[in-house]
Amino acid sequence: MHDIRAIKSDPEAFDAAMKRRGAEYRASDLIALDEQRVANTQAMNAAQSEQKSKSKLIGQAKAKGDEEAAKAVMAEVAGLKDEVKRLEERDRELSAELREALLPIPNALAEDVPEGADEDENAELRRWGEPRRIEGARDHVDLGEALGMMDFEAAAKLSGSRFVVLKSDLAKLERALATFMLNLHTEVFGYEEVSPPVLVLSDPLVGTGQLPKFDDDLFRAGDHWLSPTAEVTLTNLVRETILSEEELPKRMTAWTQCFRAEAGSAGRDTRGMIRMHQFSKVELVSVTTPDRSDEEHERMTGCAEEVLKRLDLPFRTMLLCSGDTGFSAAKTYDLEVWLPGQGKYREISSCSNTRDFQARRMEARFRPQGEKKPSYVHTLNGSGLAVGRTMVAVLENYQQEDGSIAVPDVLKPLMGKDRIEAAR
Repeated sequence: MHDIRAIKSDPEAFDAAMKRRGAEYRASDLIALDEQRVANTQAMNAAQSEQKSKSKLIGQAKAKGDEEAAKAVMAEVAGLKDEVKRLEERDRELSAELREALLPIPNALAEDVPEGADEDENAELRRWGEPRRIEGARDHVDLGEALGMMDFEAAAKLSGSRFVVLKSDLAKLERALATFMLNLHTEVFGYEEVSPPVLVLSDPLVGTGQLPKFDDDLFRAGDHWLSPTAEVTLTNLVRETILSEEELPKRMTAWTQCFRAEAGSAGRDTRGMIRMHQFSKVELVSVTTPDRSDEEHERMTGCAEEVLKRLDLPFRTMLLCSGDTGFSAAKTYDLEVWLPGQGKYREISSCSNTRDFQARRMEARFRPQGEKKPSYVHTLNGSGLAVGRTMVAVLENYQQEDGSIAVPDVLKPLMGKDRIEAAR
């Protein structure tokens, strides 16, 4: 969420930031709303001060035995009390209006985010590995169904489209991939493993930016929502807290089921496991100080890249352009893995620095060493990785001529075998 004080101090910068976003929010509208709030607050303070002063006169009049004067002043005080109550209620209304006006506004982009309309204008930063050129490469759906371990029809009977039932060694592969990722992030990179709920209330989704703007992309369950990503739960663990600087950076990881309605992507990637309503993901979240968030962003991206390197999956790292950067992010790196079955790179991880955008929505702060006043933390999140999409990449990159799947070296101890084959 944006700081109204920053908007008022430099409205031109805010308008320029929204222009980069292609958003139609104007500083003048927000400032006008805040000026109403400020004027009301000033009137409320004046009324409270006058009420206090008049109250003293009641005692003075009674001390002089002037009951008539005391009654007159008491009537004035009663009127002022009602006025203060009215102004206090109006203050709450205007503060809520201002917050509601600020909540749908996207984060300002980092200066080095390239201009561009969509994903076609993202900037490639680097590549790792040589894309496999497999003669007659099959996609993961053909491979998984031929193994008898990937069943979309059974899932459709249970839950409808965009769900899958994994069986036997593919179910085990999903578990092995998640375990490998968690072990790497906790044992090598120092993330704390967390097992959070997947049902969340509205406030945590407001805190990370999914609400109110993207409610159509979420599944609701009574008073709760199905969490679209563990970013929501992990980041909100510091909600309404003041951390010490010594506690930062705080790094957390979790493997959870994620749920997305994908309302904004109807008709896209309807085949296979690329875009599901339910999928599992190993999430990375960092909470840090403002001066270290850019460094932490590079570190987090490197952690996600290392998963692909150890699986020997070719990928490229992209810097998202202005038109493709998500609502809460100031800057995002996407990792795109090579899929021989599709003959192209596809997104498998997004690592974003939201700076203090989420922290302001959550009231998440820290106290810098030697300072009395707390400051907002910076929060970052990334996929480390999307487990289903990683399985897709393993199936397609490690496919053999006979339809079996070679197991990547790092997964062999977890799988207990070198190859996944159809049951005979």
